[in-house]
Parts: sequence; structure tokens; C-alpha cells
Amino acid sequence: MSIDPRVSLDALVSALQEHFAAATNKRGEDDPTLEHTYYALADAFEGYEDALYDATGEVTPLDVFEDDDDEDDDFDDYDDDEDDFDDFDIDDDNNSGEDN
Repeated sequence: MSIDPRVSLDALVSALQEHFAAATNKRGEDDPTLEHTYYALADAFEGYEDALYDATGEVTPLDVFEDDDDEDDDFDDYDDDEDDFDDFDIDDDNNSGEDN
């Protein structure tokens, strides 16, 4: 049994409004209400996306990002303080233009 995408859309809009209210009224970085509405919003979006696809074969241009600790490690490789080009000889002092 497929869910009407309009019902899922209403649930998504409601979840967006609840998340907005929680975000604007948060009590610190680890506010459990904000965390709850964050996950409820993600679930509502996925429900809408599934219902929309089942009914129309279409999807939205949006993605829900997974909270994966390993993904954060990928960005650690891009430290602005490091100069990854130190090992390159741009002037090419070892090559005088002659073939070796």
C-alpha cells in the first residue's frame, strides 16, 4: 500500500516547521529537542521522497546526509596550514632545456 505523496508532503512541511522552532529556541549545542526534530525531519523527507517516487517515478534534488564519523576524517587531509606543493620544483632547476 502506497502513501499519498500529499500526506507525506504535509508531514515534511510540519517537520520543517518543528525543526525551525527547535533551532530558533535551542538551549545549547546538545539540545535534545533540536536533535529529535533533526532526525524527524530526515525521516519525514525520506518518507516524502519514497511516496513521491512510488506515485510519480520522480525524486527531489535533495539528499539526506548520514552522520558518519568516518566522513569527517576525510576533511582532515585538507589542512590549510600545509603546503602540499613544497616538493615540486617549479623552476625545474635540474632541467636546462636539453634532452638527457
